[in-house]
Amino acid sequence: MKVLISGASIAGPVLAYWLNHYGFEVTVVERAPRLRKTGGHAVDLFRPGMDITERMGVLPRVEAKATHTTRMKAYREGRRAPVVVDLTKVFQATSDRHVEIMRDDLSEIYYDATAEDVEYVFGDSITTIEDDLVSFEHGAPRRFDVVVGADGLHSNVRRIVFGADVEKAFLGAYLAVLSAPKGQIDGEFITHMGPGRMAGRYGARQLADERVVFLFRSERELDYHHRDVPRQKEILRAAFTGMHPQVDEWLGELDRTQAFYFDSITQLRMDSWSRGRVTLVGDAGFCPGPAVGGSTSLSVLGAYVLAGELAAARGDHELAFANYEREMGDIVRQSRAFALGAAKTLIPSSRFGVWALAQGARLVTALPAGVSRALAKLNTKGVRMHDSMVVKDYDTVLAS
Repeated sequence: MKVLISGASIAGPVLAYWLNHYGFEVTVVERAPRLRKTGGHAVDLFRPGMDITERMGVLPRVEAKATHTTRMKAYREGRRAPVVVDLTKVFQATSDRHVEIMRDDLSEIYYDATAEDVEYVFGDSITTIEDDLVSFEHGAPRRFDVVVGADGLHSNVRRIVFGADVEKAFLGAYLAVLSAPKGQIDGEFITHMGPGRMAGRYGARQLADERVVFLFRSERELDYHHRDVPRQKEILRAAFTGMHPQVDEWLGELDRTQAFYFDSITQLRMDSWSRGRVTLVGDAGFCPGPAVGGSTSLSVLGAYVLAGELAAARGDHELAFANYEREMGDIVRQSRAFALGAAKTLIPSSRFGVWALAQGARLVTALPAGVSRALAKLNTKGVRMHDSMVVKDYDTVLAS
């Protein structure tokens, strides 16, 4: 059975790995001319993603690339003294297995795990899908039994198959990330917080540079195109100029940065991610919201489940897609609900909200790790939501 995957970031290579593991013939097409190394930002792998990564045999490489960010120094607008937060305790409270890693490093590790066994076609993109015949922007048309869109929030496959009439819920905030020259930051996150906005900078020993991340609220969606970088930088300057001299210094890197990312924190709300021979995985089908919903772990889990259900159905894509959506349905809905609350919590709209966020982080730091972990485990739909996700052992299912 031939499967075409669009997208070579996170979900695409993970799906390719497991499909190849189950004996499918896999091709991955990627619009970029090579594996994307755009600077990226740090992402979190929680227990489900860690378990699946371990089964792929690449967990040691992932752990070796961890950022090891263990401390946050948070400055509130108008206050000189920072709140110092032990991030190790925060992560221990949210998950029993967790690693923070740069998105590009994670993508490269998953790609390397598949490169010898999977066909990758870079510098091309799908233009039409007619039953089993797929046409490309540059390559000749080819036939595939199944097509999977793993091409992110602005999915080309989703646009082709589902059209523009897809519900997207703007969560009232924006995220931006840029690269900056390497300084003295190692394992620390320095952040400035104010009503409706947050700016932070972090670095890691293995990184050749540092990252600056911006989060800010907006009552309405802003007018820009997702590929119009000059307009995005203009918006970012308007939102943060004057917040703090150090933040103004970080904004100065906009003219020199080697990498820049800007997007709305938007949630996809599709009742079904499949149509005919085509289905979607990861942010292309069920993005809960970048930076607020654990979308990386959700993408890894979704790719693993999709491959497992295709194998369990012996290539019957209709049965596999139905089972895939059933297995992931509750998990996706929980992630959406969690993201709605996280967006409000991470970017408070009032000074009281900023104070409450800082005090909450301070409390977690002050409590013994065992106490904060025990309290967090009482809420499987909140901070422990990701650890409550069940990873089915499809090898055992297939063997039986």
